[in-house]
Amino acid sequence: MNKYLRSISLAFKTPELRRKIIFTAVIFLVFRIFAHVPVPGVNLVKLRALFSQSEFLGLLDIFSGGTLANFSVMAIGLNPYINASIILQLLTIVFPKLEELQKEGEAGREKINQYTRFLSVPLATLQSLGMYALLRNQGIIENLNPVTLMSLVATMTAGTVVLMWLGELISEFGIGNGISLLIFAGIVGRMPVFLGQTFSLVSQEMLVNLLIFVILGFAVVAGIVFINEAVRQVPVNYAKRIRGNRLYGGQTTYLPLRLNQAGVIPIIFAVSLVLIPQLLGKFLSQIPNQALASVASRVAAIFSAQGIVYNVFYFLLVIGFTYFYTAITFNPQKISGEIQKYGGFIPGIRPGTPTANYLNYILTRITLAGALFLGLIAILPSLARLATGISYLTIGGTSILIVVSVVLETVKQIEAQLVMRNYEGFLK
Repeated sequence: MNKYLRSISLAFKTPELRRKIIFTAVIFLVFRIFAHVPVPGVNLVKLRALFSQSEFLGLLDIFSGGTLANFSVMAIGLNPYINASIILQLLTIVFPKLEELQKEGEAGREKINQYTRFLSVPLATLQSLGMYALLRNQGIIENLNPVTLMSLVATMTAGTVVLMWLGELISEFGIGNGISLLIFAGIVGRMPVFLGQTFSLVSQEMLVNLLIFVILGFAVVAGIVFINEAVRQVPVNYAKRIRGNRLYGGQTTYLPLRLNQAGVIPIIFAVSLVLIPQLLGKFLSQIPNQALASVASRVAAIFSAQGIVYNVFYFLLVIGFTYFYTAITFNPQKISGEIQKYGGFIPGIRPGTPTANYLNYILTRITLAGALFLGLIAILPSLARLATGISYLTIGGTSILIVVSVVLETVKQIEAQLVMRNYEGFLK
């Protein structure tokens, strides 16, 4: 903890890093201002009452950063961008050209990011229409004429585009990953509201259970930090080489394989998908066709946030996305080639393909532990209800995971920036 605080203190003493941190804070302020600019024609009193009664809509509001409960111009948040990222990542498996782009380094990734931004626009339009239809059926927003409806959809779509732009500004001129930081800012900005709702719904008899919940929260934070920092160190030896009159190599180092190689991305992807069945079910349950409406109502009930199917599906999605994203971000063949290129080898393992297979074997085993942990964090609200008896928890493990993970990753980037500026011994 002292190391992290010292890193932040040194960052503020560095003019360039101080400018980046201030720039990021200004973008946060702009985001929170937009989050409170409502779209006209919405009954905000009825809307907030609906959100306070629905855990499903409360979860949507968390990932929109509170913009959905206010039905602001950024009401649909970054969900279209996240869904577009999932689609593009899946398409890289199907289309070889996209896979080649991904392997081209920074230029290829920038091209894929551009495709993701293009795909986010039609997805934002569709989600805006779906949200309007859902709120209209609830009597929260009045039936609009085509011109007004087009204006509403265009405004909400533009809000998502502006939000993506703000995230890219943070990534380019600020500190950390812009998209993750905006989700973090939204959760932290709404956290006082969530805590107030939770404490207001707790009776005197449940204070002991609430204390258990608070202790459980601290344990979860400690577990997240431990899993994020845990690595498996694979020893790598380098052969001695003579160049001219100098001797190179001969040292032993370690290849760190993180237990949670994918970070917070799998759980964000899983949330975006696990909410779709209930959202479609609630939307289709209002249509005139009684048979289809009845089926949709059953689907929405089955995928209730408190149901077994929802939690099992959520758990499995998190595990699947953890393995999927790890496979994308960590290439054992490439790492094996780099080790062999510089004369390195893992003791007892032949260079080349055997090394790649060995790294893949280790990564598969340690990723399982990380994936199971992320899955448990995802369904933590349901587990907490069983343990504490508190039927309405507005803050779940997913929010805590995102907040803690983003803070750790951002501090690490600050440390890396400080190392580049030759702050000797500041990590000691």
